[in-house]
Amino acid sequence: MKQETEIEAVCCPPSETEPEAEPRPIEGPGADEELAVLAKAVGHPARVRILRLLSRKEARVCSQIVDELPLAQSTVSEHLRILKDCGLIRSREEGSRVGYCINYEVLRRLKALVAII
Repeated sequence: MKQETEIEAVCCPPSETEPEAEPRPIEGPGADEELAVLAKAVGHPARVRILRLLSRKEARVCSQIVDELPLAQSTVSEHLRILKDCGLIRSREEGSRVGYCINYEVLRRLKALVAII
């Protein structure tokens, strides 16, 4: 019980986003590039699995994700880095632990970009 409470303390804070002056286009060269970057990030089954794991819980620490996947910790960390670099997930450090959660704003953007194909 205590461990779960400690893990919940590592949850990511709400994303701090500024309202956009105008919506970003979902077509055109910029949107195509954005879609390509996001698609590449979700182009590996392990990263899709990580997103599914994170979608079922507010946040998880790396060790919990490693326990769920048949991959080495270093491999999971690399997949987390790729997802974080493109913005699909966020993280929060708490001491030696890092909590991860989905960035729903970027996930919605990915869905919108894919929907027009």
